[in-house]
Amino acid sequence: MATSTREREINPWLVLLVLCLGFFMIMLDTTIVNVALPAMLAGLHASLDQIVWVVNAYLLAYSALLIPAGRLGDIFGQRNLFAIGLVIFTLASVACGLSQNPGEIITARVVQGVGGALLTPQTLTLISAIFPAEKRGAAMGIWGSVIGLSTVAGPTIGGVLVTEASWRWIFFVNVPIGIVALIGTARIVPDLRPGRTHSMDWLGVTLTSVGLFLIVFGLVEGQRYNWGTFWGPLTIPEVMILGGIVLAALMVWEWRAKEPVLPPALLRNRNYSVLIFIQALIAFGMLGISLPLILDWQSGLGMTALRAGLTLVPFSLATMVSAPLAGKLADRLGAKYLLMIGTGLFAAGIVLLIPATTTGAHETSFILPLVVGGLGLGMCMAPLTAEAMRQVQPQQLGAASGLLNTSRQVGGLIGTAVVTAILQGSLATHLASQARSTAASLSLPAAARDSFIQAFSHASAGGLQLAPGQAGTKLPAGSSPAATAVIARAAHDVFVIGLTDASKVTLWVPAAVVAACVICCLAIQSRRSLAAGTAAAPVAETAATAAAEPETAPAQQASAEAGAPATAGGSAAAGS
Repeated sequence: MATSTREREINPWLVLLVLCLGFFMIMLDTTIVNVALPAMLAGLHASLDQIVWVVNAYLLAYSALLIPAGRLGDIFGQRNLFAIGLVIFTLASVACGLSQNPGEIITARVVQGVGGALLTPQTLTLISAIFPAEKRGAAMGIWGSVIGLSTVAGPTIGGVLVTEASWRWIFFVNVPIGIVALIGTARIVPDLRPGRTHSMDWLGVTLTSVGLFLIVFGLVEGQRYNWGTFWGPLTIPEVMILGGIVLAALMVWEWRAKEPVLPPALLRNRNYSVLIFIQALIAFGMLGISLPLILDWQSGLGMTALRAGLTLVPFSLATMVSAPLAGKLADRLGAKYLLMIGTGLFAAGIVLLIPATTTGAHETSFILPLVVGGLGLGMCMAPLTAEAMRQVQPQQLGAASGLLNTSRQVGGLIGTAVVTAILQGSLATHLASQARSTAASLSLPAAARDSFIQAFSHASAGGLQLAPGQAGTKLPAGSSPAATAVIARAAHDVFVIGLTDASKVTLWVPAAVVAACVICCLAIQSRRSLAAGTAAAPVAETAATAAAEPETAPAQQASAEAGAPATAGGSAAAGS
């Protein structure tokens, strides 16, 4: 297979830069939109339900299509799918910015989700293909630091754009990034493909997308419908159960499919299976801490959205610093013990946030816990990704990348759903308890005391859309201004103290989930164990495998001609 001089001289670090630029655009959009939701609510004359779908429509399309998109990259080439994803996402961003009503922006966000899903899996696949095993961890570390960078840039850039320009510019800002990334893709990113042809498992694609859609729909909409009926007699739990049944049918079909969209061999790979589970738990922790912290900082401590976003900067910076360093260490030491240390530090950081969460807290109160947690999270990203992809065969890289990214999305959504439910229940308990205590200490009259307590007993029933002063009591007509001021101050204190106490309780949940990762890491086979197992494998088995897949020989030859490094499970060839 002939290759051009340009492809032979490709610089993998330049390719990584282009891939990270496209990935950064996707991650930036995930964090920047939330800051602008209130402005969109007013600017588009939307209802709260409609504006929530600006976020949910994207999540549904993105999560449901990640695995099929990875498989499409195997068939049509990762560079091609990466470029198509860039084009779709960039054009959809323009459509979002030009939207005149809720229906238009929700539709454009669905298209954005499709573009993001096409793009994301290709980044990991290409990194795994162009970097040799001894440098792959460092490359994955840089890729992982993009997530940390986006968490800093999103709220900051979003706050500035919404304040100084318009909410529309949070979408228009994607256009120059997308254009630069597209030019870089055409000029720098090689067209690498496995040395064999592929067919598409369309039934598998359908089952995968439908099953994930139903589960993700249930997770993102469950709280809104109180986990009950949402359409006719159909309930949210029934929708999620149906999604599980569809995915079970998928696994039965995949054992028979010639080219499965989700190869069963991936799940038989012990390290890969353990690591996608750990990835989901880490994502649970990442998104699980966001809701109680941001709600407490803004509604309890009175921070603005921008100030709350800037408070998270130490966490993001620590992640950005530790991720590349952990990647380099993973290349030399392996992932197992780095992951144990990283998840342990991440869990410790969350635990340290609990005593720091007080009614008199300041931004500086959270610096140490956030730095500890961020360092731990950064130590997890690169080792986990590099080790998960290390043993994957070239023809399965797309599916493996798609499933790894999907586990992160679904884990985060489960974390958000679980933590929201726990926070809401805990908030109801603590508000009612604090209201009873305050009413007794103020010696309120019986009529005022009952209404005061009753108001806070139902204050969290509105989906956590709370702020100080929204819950309180009505005094009898003719009450003095002094009495009114006392009640107003008491209502504020009840809310702030109740929210703080509820947040502290809720933070134990993501802390426990992330701490469980340390135990799960014990199931990871070390490189020494894997090497011993490989050495003990019969030579006849290796020969049989080679005879069963003779089509990989041209790929190896082409890879050698192109000077491209071999992947962990074989080689990739540059397409003409």
